[in-house]
Amino acid sequence: QIFFNIYFCALLLTWSWRTSSAVPVRAPGAGSFQQCGALFKDLLNSTRGNFIDDLCHGMIPFSDVTLRSAETIYACAPNPTESSSCSVQRNSSFSESECMRNIMKDLAYYDAAMQSYLKSDLSRPEIEIPPLNHTLTIIQNLRRDCSLTANGEINSLEVNLWPNTSFRNRQKMCKMMKGLHVRSITINRALGYISSGDHRK
Repeated sequence: QIFFNIYFCALLLTWSWRTSSAVPVRAPGAGSFQQCGALFKDLLNSTRGNFIDDLCHGMIPFSDVTLRSAETIYACAPNPTESSSCSVQRNSSFSESECMRNIMKDLAYYDAAMQSYLKSDLSRPEIEIPPLNHTLTIIQNLRRDCSLTANGEINSLEVNLWPNTSFRNRQKMCKMMKGLHVRSITINRALGYISSGDHRK
């Protein structure tokens, strides 16, 4: 299954990176690195197990996950990784700006997708709205305060991924949120690598 293969590759690349507790360096046009680092950690914490369990308990198999794309995984992979199953080539020219650009593209996608979902016909709004709104607020703060564009300009997207019944849409959202959690791990590891300065050596 293609989504599971990307999920496996994301975890493989994440595990191959060094563990770092450092906060990300400030990118051009971004807010303070302490603020951005804290917000990215908040994003990771907001999508942890309890969030998924409460929102998606019994709705999807454990391995079902939807990732937006593999672009960020490859753009932000700091260490050379070789895997025939994942088709990952050696990353000898890591680009901090390219990595951050892909991270912001991811955030723009999830921002638009979650906003459109919350406007759709929800099966259990009392369960779905509070945690999704919390995560959405973090994403929007990241896009506003840590944007690479001048003056924190936000490029808006329109995403309509929810044409099905409320139950089917909720299943799809659950897969997407599991993917967001995996992507948040990737992002936090990448930013730790950037702040270490190893890519400049």
